[in-house]
Amino acid sequence: MIIWLASYPKSGNTWLRLFISSILFSSDGNANFEDIKKIDQYPRRKFFDGLISNFEDMHEIKKNWIASQDLINLDNKIKILKTHHMHCEVDNYSFTNNDNTLGAIYVVRDPRNVITSIMHHFHKSSYKEAKESIFEEKKLIGSKKDNDKMLTITGSWKTNYLSWKKIKKNFLLIKYENLISNPKNEFNKIVQYLQNLMNIEIDKKKIEKAINSTSFENLSELETKHGFEESVVDKKTGKNKKFFNLGPKNDWRKLLDNETINEIEEKFNSEMKELGYLN
Repeated sequence: MIIWLASYPKSGNTWLRLFISSILFSSDGNANFEDIKKIDQYPRRKFFDGLISNFEDMHEIKKNWIASQDLINLDNKIKILKTHHMHCEVDNYSFTNNDNTLGAIYVVRDPRNVITSIMHHFHKSSYKEAKESIFEEKKLIGSKKDNDKMLTITGSWKTNYLSWKKIKKNFLLIKYENLISNPKNEFNKIVQYLQNLMNIEIDKKKIEKAINSTSFENLSELETKHGFEESVVDKKTGKNKKFFNLGPKNDWRKLLDNETINEIEEKFNSEMKELGYLN
């Protein structure tokens, strides 16, 4: 069955994947960019081979979400899959179901900081364009030029969060800001969650090593030395943009104008209050 590692784009999903892959797949807890590949992304074309003929046709894709997951789960093993997809239903076709889903870890980030990372990663020309992107309720991502990625329904920051929150079965909510302020506490929540569902024991020294090796500073240094496959190419320079770009230095108070701040807070007011981002 699948444990979903879900989030709205640029909310810390990759950080969690690196930590989880370090404790599950490395020998000593040291983070590396090869082990992260063992936590695959969904949807990807390889999961739909033989099921659909047109990978750009959302009607075909939605009809085969469950069928593709049935195939993934044929081996009856627990696997972790990253996704930015909403936990949605389109024309009575569900993104997933209880037969295929064991649980979900959802990482959420203050949308006032998400917007800066969205602008950097997705080549947005301004905060206004990035803001419109996180507001878009029917937002789709997925490059036609990429031979493996598929159309993914992310929705807005709000609808993505609310869609996953409705899961009652083995749901764990992680706030990006808590990962920064108290990484030991938050990462240990994730370890406990995985141990309970996967019936495994993980050495405490390995956990400590994984926490330290997945600090933003260390990951940024690793990217500088070795590059990172998930970084994107700057359309202006032709060079790869830094994936681990600002991290804790991404502070909306210093980066956003008052108009943008007010619009985000008004648009997502209820959810931001619920999560403690607003009083």
